[in-house]
Amino acid sequence: MFGRLLGGKAKSGAGFSSGVPGLPVPKTAGLLSCRVLDPVGEPVRQAEFVVTDGMGRKVIGGETDPFGSVVTAVPSGDYRLAVTAEGFTPFHSTAVVAEGGHVGLGDVTLQVAHPPQLPTPGDWEIEPMHSQIGFTARHIGMARIHGRFNTFAGAVRIADRMEDSAMHVVIDAASIDTNVQMRDDHLRSSDFLDVGRYPTLEFYSDRFVHRGGHRWSVSGALTLHGVSRTVMLDTRYLGLGNGLEGEVRAACRATTELHREDFTLTWQTMLARGIAAVGSSIEIDMDIQIVPKG
Repeated sequence: MFGRLLGGKAKSGAGFSSGVPGLPVPKTAGLLSCRVLDPVGEPVRQAEFVVTDGMGRKVIGGETDPFGSVVTAVPSGDYRLAVTAEGFTPFHSTAVVAEGGHVGLGDVTLQVAHPPQLPTPGDWEIEPMHSQIGFTARHIGMARIHGRFNTFAGAVRIADRMEDSAMHVVIDAASIDTNVQMRDDHLRSSDFLDVGRYPTLEFYSDRFVHRGGHRWSVSGALTLHGVSRTVMLDTRYLGLGNGLEGEVRAACRATTELHREDFTLTWQTMLARGIAAVGSSIEIDMDIQIVPKG
């Protein structure tokens, strides 16, 4: 039980009017609650929590509120709670929730996690065999189309101070691939990428900002379709490792969102009831591994 494990007081009873007034809870359910704090006792906002059942299936998940609180109703049964937050070590515990019961975890203090080791200063390059630059676009207002660029190269100069590092990435526009030849040909045409006039997409970074823990922001200029715009890459640094031949590698995952109109990619056709065939926003999702240059 949460209360016995962590010093909190577990509560049980037929209702919850004393603990959470006005919260409707089905008769076959119970209540699970806790408050998530950092080591100095401040609430951890937007920490992610997941409650799974005895079979490991997710029952509910979400984020802590501005006060670091989690309050959720679940069917009676055995559960496992996991709480994670950027820059902190994960928390796990178990609970048995009875019908009409309230299991109160009390205050859960997350411990600060040590960030992964950064790459050593010097020149690195993207290793394309174990990297991917993908994208997702909306289609007919509801479905999603997934694609990627198959050919790209990039260099990263790691500075003594990571915030002073720089990156340059070049993508072959004609290598766009959505696994449908007719659609790919249209995307390469003058309606979209116009690869004859603009054969590459290029990104030059201008700033690395540490957001805490594993999180970094990398801002820079993206040139697409002959237009340059500043974009921000929300980056999660995954640390250092060794490949099959013992070579040192560093890995990260980065995401951002682009709007086609910002790069004059304005082709559109409308379907019945005014639904656009192609959505305006494009989600970019990158998994990148870098190795020392040469």
